[in-house]
Amino acid sequence: MIFYKLKYVMHPKMREEAAKELRNWDLWGPLLLCLLLAFILTLASDDQDDTIFGTIFIIIWGGACILTLNAKFLGGKISFFQSVCVLGYCVFPIVLASGFVAIINLAINQFILNLVICGLGSFWAITSSIGFIRALVTEQKKMLAAYPVILFYLALTWFVLLAFAK
Repeated sequence: MIFYKLKYVMHPKMREEAAKELRNWDLWGPLLLCLLLAFILTLASDDQDDTIFGTIFIIIWGGACILTLNAKFLGGKISFFQSVCVLGYCVFPIVLASGFVAIINLAINQFILNLVICGLGSFWAITSSIGFIRALVTEQKKMLAAYPVILFYLALTWFVLLAFAK
């Protein structure tokens, strides 16, 4: 189940096929992705392991809850847990980018390269989640629903960049 939902994030163009399967929400995948991202960022840190984990956990889960409430207030017709599930799975490209940055930083610490890799991961996450969020609301409210999603993933990406900046 987790692999199938990650496949949706990897290929955001397959929305019609994934829409049926996404009705079966689960929170295990987003939890595992949150733990994996916290673990990767903890490797980059020397002394603030508990602070990094707590920050990542609150950013991902709190942000997904706030984005879901925003979509619901804008008239979105979806379950709260379905939306949190999809937004949590869309963190996968950022987790993947942070893993690449961690591996690259073993050899060289190049901020511009980190910025490019994290930027691609952020763009991928935003692209995957925007289609989902914009499908929930009416045409007039699409930008109101999409803007906070963009800020959410950019903030998470910025946190990843700061963790690897030395």
